[in-house]
Amino acid sequence: MAFFVCLAGILGAASARPMPVQELVRLVEGRYRSAETLETQFLERYSENGRLVRVESGKAYFRRPGKMRWEYESPESKMFLSDGKKVWFYVPSDHTVMRSAVKDSSDWRTPFLLLVRKPRFSDLCKGIALGQPGEALSGDAVIHCSLRSAGAGDEILFEVKSSTGDLTRVLIREAGGVEIDFRFGEWVRNPALAAMTFEFRPPMGTAIVDSEPPLK
Repeated sequence: MAFFVCLAGILGAASARPMPVQELVRLVEGRYRSAETLETQFLERYSENGRLVRVESGKAYFRRPGKMRWEYESPESKMFLSDGKKVWFYVPSDHTVMRSAVKDSSDWRTPFLLLVRKPRFSDLCKGIALGQPGEALSGDAVIHCSLRSAGAGDEILFEVKSSTGDLTRVLIREAGGVEIDFRFGEWVRNPALAAMTFEFRPPMGTAIVDSEPPLK
């Protein structure tokens, strides 16, 4: 699985001639392949048929191989965590945690595990193309990715900072008019993260609900 994740804008210097898409892809892959741990702030916007449904924000942490933790801080405290084998989605106010195997998870955060595995767009995308000039909202380059194992029309737009390879925005477009827009800022490479950061121990009184694997 190759990083399907989010990319957002570039503050780099504009060049008269855009970077070829394959060169841009290699830049992003190399940028994340060289980091053992990552930390970033994120803003997540969820829309349906052009109508903004919710806006959430927090911090995300990643560790090689295959671990991540999304801590939502606003407007409600909740957590999405992968320990490398299982994914957990916990909302303290519900006293319930959803659990599933990584390979069975259909959550839109799961593809971000590419950041801490082997970032290869080819594992995620059956086709890639460079975005049009001016298309990026917060950067200077956009990669269009048509997904493998996706419904008709499903795609991801990665906005990239072409001077560094940092992802600044990832826009996920799903069938039915659903869009999940992740915007990232203040990436920290190789922060010191304790092993327990990526472990989940349900608090006393928390109900564990196992998600069923998708139908084949």
